[in-house]
Amino acid sequence: MAKHNDIGKRGEAIASVFLESKGYHVLETNWRWRKAEIDLIAKDAEILVFIEVKTRSTDLFGKPEEAITPRKERLLTDAASAYMEQIGHDWAIRFDVISIIYYNEQHYQIEHFQDAFFPGLE
Repeated sequence: MAKHNDIGKRGEAIASVFLESKGYHVLETNWRWRKAEIDLIAKDAEILVFIEVKTRSTDLFGKPEEAITPRKERLLTDAASAYMEQIGHDWAIRFDVISIIYYNEQHYQIEHFQDAFFPGLE
């Protein structure tokens, strides 16, 4: 596995533990639909939350969360719609971003952006 893929997988695992420590219930990891992948799908009380995890080993070229483009947001919202249809979900949703700068297993910085974006707003 390429180093950046390995760091990404480690970041997703860290994000999952982080969310669970905050009382979230992680329902899915790496849920795929067509060309999109939702890193984590969780419930925060009664809110269904779609989470994009961005992990980098440095912020030398910008913060991890800055890598989320409008195209990526559209892919995520399309996949979220498909997921909601699949499970029959018709109540509150939210799109979050978790940004991680990963130095090693014991040393990393994590930021959680709730309501990071809303479908259709640019």
